[in-house]
Parts: sequence; C-alpha cells; structure tokens
Amino acid sequence: MSTDQITNNQLQSEVNKAVWAACDTFRGVINADTYKDFVLTMLFLKYISDVYKDDYKKLVEQHGDNPQLITAMMSKQRFVLPEGASFWDLYEQRHQAGNGQRIDQALHALEEANGTKLKNVFQDISFNTDKLGQEKQKNDLLRHLLEDFGKDILNLSSERVGSLDVIGNAYEFLIKHFAAGSGATAGEYYTPPEVSDLLATILEPVEGDQICDPACGSGSLLLKCGAMVRKNSGSKKYALFGQEAIGATWALAKMNMFLHGEDNHRIEWGDTIRNPQLLDKEGTGLLHFDIVTANPPFSLDKWGHEDASSDPYGRFRRGVPPKTKGDYAFISHMIETLKPGSSSEKGGRMGVVVPHGVLFRASSEGKIRQQLIEENLLDTVIGLPEKLFFGTGIPAAILLFKKQKTDNNVLFIDASREFKSGKNQNQLTPDNIQKIIDTYKSRESVDKYAYLASFDEIAENDFNLNIPRYVDTFEEEAEIDLVAVRTKRVALKSELNTLEAEMAGYLKELGYE
Repeated sequence: MSTDQITNNQLQSEVNKAVWAACDTFRGVINADTYKDFVLTMLFLKYISDVYKDDYKKLVEQHGDNPQLITAMMSKQRFVLPEGASFWDLYEQRHQAGNGQRIDQALHALEEANGTKLKNVFQDISFNTDKLGQEKQKNDLLRHLLEDFGKDILNLSSERVGSLDVIGNAYEFLIKHFAAGSGATAGEYYTPPEVSDLLATILEPVEGDQICDPACGSGSLLLKCGAMVRKNSGSKKYALFGQEAIGATWALAKMNMFLHGEDNHRIEWGDTIRNPQLLDKEGTGLLHFDIVTANPPFSLDKWGHEDASSDPYGRFRRGVPPKTKGDYAFISHMIETLKPGSSSEKGGRMGVVVPHGVLFRASSEGKIRQQLIEENLLDTVIGLPEKLFFGTGIPAAILLFKKQKTDNNVLFIDASREFKSGKNQNQLTPDNIQKIIDTYKSRESVDKYAYLASFDEIAENDFNLNIPRYVDTFEEEAEIDLVAVRTKRVALKSELNTLEAEMAGYLKELGYE
C-alpha cells in the first residue's frame, strides 16, 4: 500500500469518525430516523461551503482585490452560495438565538440561488422544528451541531480532501449506519453495499449507458452502477436516472449524487407506479434505458391497484398484480422501460431484488410470471441468504431479465447458504459475490449450487420458479454404524464403572461411607 493510500485511508477514517460523533448531539433526545436528515444535510452544506470558501481564496490569490470580477467568476461555480447562507455564516452566529430559523433560511436561499439543481431539495427538512424541543434546547442542540462540523477534522475543502471520494464515502458511511439502526424503515432508503456491488457487476454498465432505478432510495445502487462504468472504461459518459416516492429520501439521493460528483443525473420525486415522472419529451410515453435496476419495497400494500387496469402506459398488459402485493407492479414497470434492442444492439438489462413469494405465488402473479418466461425475458434467478437486508430478516432473490437473450434457458443459482454470519445482519463476502458472478458468467449447472433449466422444464413445473425445484441442495446423512455405536457405548459404560469404584475407594479413605 502506498503512502498516499495510507494517508487517504487515515483521512477517510478520521472524517467518518467525526461525522458519526456529530450524531452524539442528538442521541437520547430524538430518534435517529429524525436526526439523520439534520446530520446529512449539514454535511452537504459544510462541503459546498468549504469548497466555495476554498475557490474564493484561490481567485483572490490569482486576481487580487477585484470584488466584481471574483463575484462574477464565483457565480459560475458548481454551486452558488448567496451571502449569509454558508455554513460559516451560520457558525459565526451560533451563540445567538434563532439557529433553527437561520439554518432554514440559509437552505431556502441556497435552493433559490441554484435553480433546478437544488429545487425543493430541502423542503422536507426543517431545523426549526419542535421535535428538537423548546427554543432554548433546540438552539443549544443546533449550536453543538454547528460546532461539531466546524472542527478542523471536518475541513472538507478540496485543498484538504482532494477528491470527492472522501466526502461521498462519509455520506454513504452515515447512511449505512443509520440504516443499521433504523429497523423496518431502513429498507426505504438503503440497499446493502454487497448487493449493490453484485447487481452493478452482473449488469455490466458500459460507456454511454442510461441507467435507471425507479425506486432509488438514497441512490446508492445508481452510484455503484456509475462507479462500475468508470472502473471498466475510465469514462464518465453515462447518465443516471431515478425516482423516489418519499420526499426526504429523494432529498438524500440528490445530495448523495452531488457529493459523489454525479452531476449528470435526473432524480425525480413521486410515486413510480401511480405517477411515473421519467417520461419522453411529449410526456406521453415512458423513457427507455439500457439498464434498469432496483430494490423496491417488498410486497407493498396499496400500490395503486385501483387504477392499474387503465394505466395509460400499458405497463400491466400481462395482468394486474394483487391489490396487497405490489412486487409485480414494479417488475412490470421496469420491464416496460427497457430498451428493446435489435440484431445489432443487446437491448436493455434488468436486475430487481424481490421476496421469494414472487417466484411461486399463483393467481394473477402466476399468469404474469408465465408470460414473462414465455416472452423469453427472464434470464437468471439468484437466491440470497436471509437477514441480508436492513429492516427484514426474510431471504430475498434477484431476478435478471434481458431484452435480447441468446437462448431460452433460465439459470438458477442458490447462494442462500454462503455468507458471513452476523448477530443481527448477515453479509455477502467478496468470495461469495465472486462465486455468484463466475457462475452467472459460465451459465452452467454446478452441483448443489446452480442449474440451467430449459423452458420445457420450467413449463413442466407450471412456471413455478421456486429455487429448490431446480437446484438440489439435499445432503445425504452419513450411515450410522449401529454395531460400532453399541461397542463404543459398552466401552464407555465399563470405563464409568471403573471410575465409580475408584471414587468409592477415595471416599472410604477420607472417612466417608
């Protein structure tokens, strides 16, 4: 490991530790689901304020005391910070009353100054809230938060941290730790990084791809796909698209994109099923993508069943999913947003995380599943371990679809038994992930791990995709040699009788009868 790598790792560790320590201000006062928005928003504000301050200093050094020129040049920076709206303006006034109101005003001014880039990003986040207690307590808590971020260790200027990686990684570090402690709500905004890595690797995003997550949460899966393009091609010629129904989570995704340097994104706010926002210029048709991937909410109740039969985009032409289970609503939407492909193009690829019920439930879901298979869209089914996802202990599966397949087979991989066990959360190790990827690429049966099923075999199983129907993981128990067991038992009994006799002798010598 080089000296630079050691330094970067140390810096990352220090920044992560400092931002996590900032949460101590709120612990025991309000729950993490509430204060996570305050901490993550303050990290974003601190970052753009430090960068702005750093850029301003460099321009003064280059052009001297020329306020008009410097102001004009600063207006062309990545983010515009209006007067009085930077972190440092708030920090200087931290001992005065009204911290909550001042922070909210600064965020509003920041939105206004940056047009569509930050439009509505802070509308669901208010620091001037009664959730922080009465005015004096609220003011003290926010003063402590400003002081935590004002420490030298959280100097986030490009001069100190170099690239955006440190900031983006710190943001992801916070989101992961919040998810780990958030129980059932964690799944609303976070997909475990190992699962994101697995999906991004298998889907193989390349230069020029348009990549979409219609239930993007905080955007981590999209970011992994973008990172995969850069890793494989060194290019930033790709575009990220997403939609998120929960306003506060959508705001997290927007900030997450900027903190990772992903300015070429379009993340919309709204319900993907009831009101899809990623539409063509005319607003009458769905946009189509090279890659569509998501970890949508499992078996969502009240997903929009009442309007599905008259969907203007024809997403439910294979059937309307059950009223209380929205899994196939998301699958149907995603399928319809894949690029069709042609003889010269490979078409869209899709990866979606689903509960196992999607593989075998009958009725309307069974009919949709059958038609997807008959259209030769389903490519691979991957069974994952239990307790892998935040907020639920149930095992899940990944379904992979392709618009252009080279055969009509479906590969089944049972990766449910290979993981690193944790107290509350299991984890896929790099070796576990690599085995899945290698098996997926070889597309061959592997004893007790994978099976390449033909269309006819699946049809014989009534289009039931339950993995044990295809991957036999049964291990025969070793035969028990009853004669050897009895011989061992007799020997142990004889040994016990000898020990009992010795013990009786010792007791007699000591005067005990």
